[in-house]
Amino acid sequence: MSDSNEKVFISKTDQYLFGQGTHYEIYKKLGAHLSEEDGVKGTYFAVWAPNALTVHVIGSFNDWNETSHEMKKLGEIGIWGLFVPEVEEGTLYKYLIGTRDGEKLYKADPFANYAQKRPETASIVTDLEGFHWKDKKWMDKRDSLDPNKQPIAIYECHVGSFMKHPDGTEDGFYTYRQFADRLVEYLKGMKYTHVELMGIAEHPFDGSWGYQVTGYYAPTSRYGAPKDFMYLVNELHKIGVGVILDWVPAHFATDAHGLGKFDGTCIFEHPDPRRGEHPDWGTKIFNYGKPEVKNFLIANVLYWLREFHIDGIRVDAVASMLYLDYGKKDGQWLPNEYGGNENYDAIEFFRHMNSVVRGTYPGFMTIAEESTAWPKVTGPIGTDSLGFTFKWNMGWMHDFCEYMKLDPFFRKGNHYALTFAMTYNNSENYILPLSHDEVVHLKCSMVNKMPGYSIDKYANLRTGYTYMFGHCGKKLLFMGQDFGQEREWSEARELDWFLLSEKSNRGMLDYMKELLQIYRKYPALYEFDNSWEGFAWMNADDKDNSVYSFVRKSSTGKNSLLFILNMTPIKREGYRVPVPQKKKFKLLLNSDEERFGGFGNAAPAEIQSEARPYHYQDFSLNVDLPPYGALIYVF
Repeated sequence: MSDSNEKVFISKTDQYLFGQGTHYEIYKKLGAHLSEEDGVKGTYFAVWAPNALTVHVIGSFNDWNETSHEMKKLGEIGIWGLFVPEVEEGTLYKYLIGTRDGEKLYKADPFANYAQKRPETASIVTDLEGFHWKDKKWMDKRDSLDPNKQPIAIYECHVGSFMKHPDGTEDGFYTYRQFADRLVEYLKGMKYTHVELMGIAEHPFDGSWGYQVTGYYAPTSRYGAPKDFMYLVNELHKIGVGVILDWVPAHFATDAHGLGKFDGTCIFEHPDPRRGEHPDWGTKIFNYGKPEVKNFLIANVLYWLREFHIDGIRVDAVASMLYLDYGKKDGQWLPNEYGGNENYDAIEFFRHMNSVVRGTYPGFMTIAEESTAWPKVTGPIGTDSLGFTFKWNMGWMHDFCEYMKLDPFFRKGNHYALTFAMTYNNSENYILPLSHDEVVHLKCSMVNKMPGYSIDKYANLRTGYTYMFGHCGKKLLFMGQDFGQEREWSEARELDWFLLSEKSNRGMLDYMKELLQIYRKYPALYEFDNSWEGFAWMNADDKDNSVYSFVRKSSTGKNSLLFILNMTPIKREGYRVPVPQKKKFKLLLNSDEERFGGFGNAAPAEIQSEARPYHYQDFSLNVDLPPYGALIYVF
């Protein structure tokens, strides 16, 4: 094929934009693409390897011949290209990189859309065109809504361990299509708004849960082909559930077929190991100051958004990107030009990414898992913030878990653990996460963190979840937490669905179903999540009784909600609660009902508050509080 034809597929403009870091559809150029030249059908292969001496494409189409299909370097930016006639969908291939040091490197395609199932490592030619999407109504609506003003309750899920297929195979994986049917069936009964999927980008090691990636542009073949993954997203959209992907730009796997030293030199990772390696994780760090690397990552977000209709990304390990010394000892890191530990390249990368993605798709959510007090992680694009839509509130999570683990006798001494998060709540747009990280590595399942006998543990957890859903911030629960999974999570086995035959677990699931319905139904619980307009403590100070009461306020003044939480096993009769108005308060939910697995203490269906000032409010009411109980009233 002539040079002029090659430049039709990869033009000088393509190369220039990629070199500037602004070719946001570069995934349509690099990689393997079914195409036609001079009336002949085949596949065009293109790879970025600027410092390679030679590049050959090898595969099942040429019996892995290492010399027959030499690629041509198209320009100074370092893209190599070759059209190979009669190469069809399903063909296996790799790039053979000849380095300037005389090495041979056998690399998977960084832009491949499909790969062999581990432990095999070849890329697979595939066609993303032709899937019949049926989610136009969902997609049109998404970008018309402000996520901050919407109810967001996320079900974090790992495809391979949600359920195991009863076919007896070694892995027991459901395909994306089978998983879609099982998940849709489950979510139709619940009222989550979104699913967050772990480990979708291709990765070699199951035990990494997908956080050490080799194929950023390929849905993992563990569960099927790319169009099978499209089916999953499509089915979730059809029932009104959005899809968020875990996205890992903080580091990548060091496997030989991956991105590390791709052309014999460090083109994806920072060449200085003090900037380019995580010593504790055994992974490589992207070079965020390099335009082509930024382009690779930003285009990757747009790829999932445009090709797979993804609704958001949860960005893993943001703190490790922002701090040059994250997880490193003295001598293992290199300060910035001012002597500090801030990574200015990563800061600029996040602002660039969020401005492009959120600026084009305002309903798309970018969520930062950022574990420090870095200022202005969230905020409007174009400001001095990093530009994320939401940030995981790791401080709230830590305080909540530490408090709930306490024997009730000691809770009065730690009473303010559950009130502290509201002191900084308006500094960011938060998500309250109880994620997979809280139920692994000997941390216990959520229910087994709780003190007391079994019935006490479940009562504690129902009350704890009620506090979570009443507190400001969007919500995230990991799979199994909503029915009281008792064992820690393992990627190697399915959730303990058999527990749903037990009264406590069935009651927990029914309770969460109602709690999620209330959350979705009442705007007071999500309209004003990041300001005091939507929240007011009634009594945050009753540490002697370990009782909390607060109000979530609606924008209309109607259908506000009163939460009363008793964190001890003592029934408190005639407990006085300050309230803001003289009104009738109607019971919405009592966590202690027997149908939820509770002790069966009743609560009045309706209470009239009285003009009796109490604890800074002009009105108050009397109510009997069940032990380890939560009550929600609407007024």
